Amino acid sequence: MLIGGIVGAGVGFFSQYYAAVIDYPVNVGGRPLNSWPSFIPITFELTILFAALTAVLGMLALNGLPMPHHPLFNAPRFALASRDRFFLCIEATDPRFDREATRRFLESLGAREVTEVEH
Repeated sequence: MLIGGIVGAGVGFFSQYYAAVIDYPVNVGGRPLNSWPSFIPITFELTILFAALTAVLGMLALNGLPMPHHPLFNAPRFALASRDRFFLCIEATDPRFDREATRRFLESLGAREVTEVEH
C-alpha cells in the first residue's frame, strides 16, 4: 500500500506539473507555473486511490482470487451443495492432514458420503 500510495502521489503531482508547466503553461495572476500548493488536492486524492487499489488487488492476489474453477467442482454430487446439503472440504496441504484418520473422523460424524477429489 505504501508503494501504491507513493506511485499515486507521483502520478498526481507530475501529471499536473506536466500540464501546467510543459504542455499548456498559462500565467495566472503572476504566480509561478509550478505552483505546488494548487497541486495538493489531486495529489492527495490519487495517493489514496492508488493505495486503496493496491490493497484490494494485493488482497485478491494473496487470496488466490478470482478462482473460477476449483477441483471440488468435479465431485460427483457437488450439485447438491446448493440445494439441500453442504460440503466440507479438507485440503491435503494441511500439515496435520492424515488421509485415513480424516476419513474415519468424517464417517464417525455421520457423513453421508466422503469423497476424495484429485487436484
